[in-house]
Amino acid sequence: MDTGKTGAFLRELRRERGLTQEQLAERFRVSRRTVSRWETGSNLPELTILMELADFYGVDLRELLDGERKAEQMDGELEKTVRKAADYSEEGKRRLERRMHRFFLFGVLCSAVYGLLLFLDCADGFLGGLFSGIPVGVMLVGALMTSRHAARVQAWKCGLLHRRRQPDFPKDGPSCRRP
Repeated sequence: MDTGKTGAFLRELRRERGLTQEQLAERFRVSRRTVSRWETGSNLPELTILMELADFYGVDLRELLDGERKAEQMDGELEKTVRKAADYSEEGKRRLERRMHRFFLFGVLCSAVYGLLLFLDCADGFLGGLFSGIPVGVMLVGALMTSRHAARVQAWKCGLLHRRRQPDFPKDGPSCRRP
C-alpha cells in the first residue's frame, strides 16, 4: 500500500467536496494536523475512520486504500468482513475505556476519603498516606495507559507475567494469556 498515494487521494476527495482541512477535522473529531498527516501520507486514519471517510466521500474502502478510483465495486462479503473487524476493534476500545473509567472513579473515591480524613484531622497516619497516594498512582497509571505508549506498557506487563500477547485481540483489547 502506498501511503503517499492514499494521502493524495484523500486530499483530492476533500477538495472535490470543497472542504478545508479544518472542516474535515471537525467532521471526524480529529485535529487539523491529523488531517494534514493523512493527506501527506505520513500517517493514515484508523480503520473505523477510513470506513467513515469512504461512506462520507461515496467511494469504496478499497479505493481509499489503493489511492485511486476503481471501476468495479467492492465485493459485499469483503466489506462485511472489514466492518466486522472494525466493530471488533471498537469493542476492544470500549472495554478499555470502561476499565479506565472505573479506575479513575476509584481514584476519585480515594481522594474523597482523603478529604474526609483531612476534615476529621486524621490524615497524618497510615490511612492518610494510603488515601493520598492512591489517587496520585491512579493519575500516573491513567496518564500512561491513555498515552500512545500503552501498547508498549501492555507488552512489558505481559513479559513480567511471563505471558504472551493474544494475537486475536487488538492492541488495546484484552491483554495476555498464559503460554
